[in-house]
Amino acid sequence: MTKSANGGEEEARGGVGLGCAPLGNLYRPMPDHEARAIADAAWDAGVRYFDTAPLYGFGLSERRIGDALRARPRDSFTLSTKVGRVLEPDRSAGIAAARDGFASPMPFTPRYDYSYDGVMRSYEASLQRLGLARIDTVLVHDIGYATHGADNDRHLSDLASGGYRALDALRAAGDIVEIGLGVNEWQACVAAMELGRFDCFLLAGRYTLLEQEALDRFFPACAAHGASVILGGIYNSGILATGTRQAGGAHYDYAPAPVEILARTRRLERLCEAHGVDLAAAALQFALAPPIVRAVIPGIGEERQVRETFRHLSARIPAAFWQELKSLGLIAANAPVPAAAR
Repeated sequence: MTKSANGGEEEARGGVGLGCAPLGNLYRPMPDHEARAIADAAWDAGVRYFDTAPLYGFGLSERRIGDALRARPRDSFTLSTKVGRVLEPDRSAGIAAARDGFASPMPFTPRYDYSYDGVMRSYEASLQRLGLARIDTVLVHDIGYATHGADNDRHLSDLASGGYRALDALRAAGDIVEIGLGVNEWQACVAAMELGRFDCFLLAGRYTLLEQEALDRFFPACAAHGASVILGGIYNSGILATGTRQAGGAHYDYAPAPVEILARTRRLERLCEAHGVDLAAAALQFALAPPIVRAVIPGIGEERQVRETFRHLSARIPAAFWQELKSLGLIAANAPVPAAAR
């Protein structure tokens, strides 16, 4: 079990939290009652860690998860949200079609801002949208070259000179418990360690059955820094949950899966079939295996997927499966595997 950042009850059953991007109408409109059913089902299943962001539906995800949690005892769950984007009212925002992947009716447009004032403004606006008096963990969202390209040096300078100071002040005052990053590239986390002390890093899509580059440099750097790791994107945008045979094609890293990823996943599928293992169960349990990882936060877009997630968590996977993955070079030889298989 994983302890919550605020020292309260367990943050998630088996270290599984809820990634709340789908509650912001990720890729498709979702009625309020369906979003609430997902949040309530996760709570009933034992989830006590919830991660959201202003970007997710341009404030819609924060509003919905705040509504779902407001009546719960505040010390019984951990909540993280993000800074780095300020939502600005936009009368011209096209709310009929998806923007940035979100089919959200919220008439706001995000603007990057990693300055002191930008971080404080984002934090205070999140409190209002959530309707809660406290946020436990605040993560700097999408800093890094993968998002900003040549502009990243400017944004990193703003974070170094202002944004980090704002987060550190909030932590020192006891307004928040933890600060960290929420990114898709581990290199951004390593660079941020030079700016000051971070408590955790949320890394999406970069430590999975298909990718373990973070194992040799990022995880040791986190251990030396004294930071824990939260993993998002453990299914690499879907392909490790659906496999390669679903109608409409498989997705990897928010796009149609390239040929080499399809081929690698097919090898994983064949090995799963030979051992009677569900691919999604293997992906979930593999992501939780490293000791530095305190939680994984799959984005769950349907109520039934909550039940499926916890079935995958408790599924028995034979040690021989993990051994063969290593012998075939499908995962790194030094990758931790679930404790029951060791």
